[in-house]
This record gives sequence, structure tokens and C-alpha cells, in this order.
Amino acid sequence: MNPLAELRYFFTALGYFTRVPVPRWVGYEPHYLNAAARYFPLVGVLIGGLSALVYLAALRVFPAGVAVLLSMAASLLVTGAFHEDGLADCVDAFGGAYTREDVLRIMHDSRIGAFGAIALVIALGLKWQTLAALLPMRAAGLMIAAHAASRTFAISYLATLDYVRAEGKAKPVAQRLSGAALICAALFGVPWLLLPNWLEAPDWRFAGSVLAVLVVLRIVLGCYFVRRIGGYTGDCLGFAQQIFELSIYLVGLAWISS
Repeated sequence: MNPLAELRYFFTALGYFTRVPVPRWVGYEPHYLNAAARYFPLVGVLIGGLSALVYLAALRVFPAGVAVLLSMAASLLVTGAFHEDGLADCVDAFGGAYTREDVLRIMHDSRIGAFGAIALVIALGLKWQTLAALLPMRAAGLMIAAHAASRTFAISYLATLDYVRAEGKAKPVAQRLSGAALICAALFGVPWLLLPNWLEAPDWRFAGSVLAVLVVLRIVLGCYFVRRIGGYTGDCLGFAQQIFELSIYLVGLAWISS
């Protein structure tokens, strides 16, 4: 393993998924993106960590609801709403088209429709209300866990599904992910599911329950993508990441409410 190359791949992942400036020496080659895929969950850790820090800092001045909104604004700002855009495009396309060609055409359209707008409002509203209902340290830990694990499961489609566009922004990423790279991504993203209860003891039952939900959702979404368009697009990965992230928040709230 070449440490300099691995650092270059990490910065490539950081530059692709966020608006954080990366060093000029990193450069860019299309194959960097596929090699960088294993670092996508680690980028999620950084985004979740930023959200958690903004949330905990804002709590010193504002009520929990406002603090959560500010943390969400921070994550949207640093990512450029990258995944939320995929959510809106997919809901517009899958909800408003019947044929494969129409689905792909609507996904490619930069305009947002009614289905996409409604999906964004519901998704962001659920995140806001779910996190605001949690105790501060559990909410902060869950932010990190959700951003990391959701990206792990989203990129897992690179290992099992085909990219369906001839060209596209995600095309350089969309080479088959090797088993070793997928394991590496899982190691970067999944263990954070033990974090929300770190003040007491790692809650293996909670982590296992979340993993079970994520696995079922991954299977269902993957089958749906294949049935509708024969594989995935970059928007599908963003859509999946948002669904996985939201499901982690909901399971986290349900866990303490039951």
C-alpha cells in the first residue's frame, strides 16, 4: 500500500462529496474516484462530526430544535446538498415516469418537481424532529453514525449492481467495487453505530438492530432499482444514502421510545 496514493484517494473522496478545498498536489485522474470509494464512509464521519459539533455548540445558546436545524444547515452547506439532490431527482423520476427511458430522462433534468420537493420536505422534517427528540449526546453520536454507515451501505451497490448510464458524473466512480475495498469501507463506516451509547457501554443490540434494518432496506432498494432501470445511477446512490441515514435516526428514536 502506497501511503501517498491512499492520501490522494482520501482527498479525492473529500473533494468529490464536499465543498472542502483539497490540496493542489492531489491532482485528478478519473480512476482516482473509483479507488477513493472506500473512503466515502470516512468522509461521512467528518460530515457527521461537523454536524455534531455545530449541534452541541448551538445547544449552549438555542433550544434543541434550533440546534438541530443549524447542524443540518452545516452539513448541507459543506456537501452542497449532494445526496439530497439525488433524493429529489429519484423521487421525481420514479414517481412520475413509467418507462426506463423516461425515468432516466427525468433524473437527468436539473429542475425539481412536486414529488421531489415533497420528498425533501418530509425527509428534512423527519430528520429535524427525530434528532430534536433525542438526548444531546445520543443525538450527536447518532449524527456521526448515520452519516458514516449510510454511505457504507449506499456505495455497497457499486459491488453488486451495474451503472446504467453511458456517461454521467458518477461514471468514474461506477466501476465494480472489489471485496477488499467494500470491507475497508465497512470498517470505516459501520463501527460508528456503537457510538450513540458510548457514555455507558457499547450497545450491540442497537447496532445489530440498525444493521438488520439497513440490510433489509438495501435489498429492497436494490431490487427496485434493478426492476425499474436495470441498475443504479449516481442519483440512486444519493437517494439510498438519504433513506439509510433517515432510517438510522428513526431506529435510534424508536429504540429509546419503546
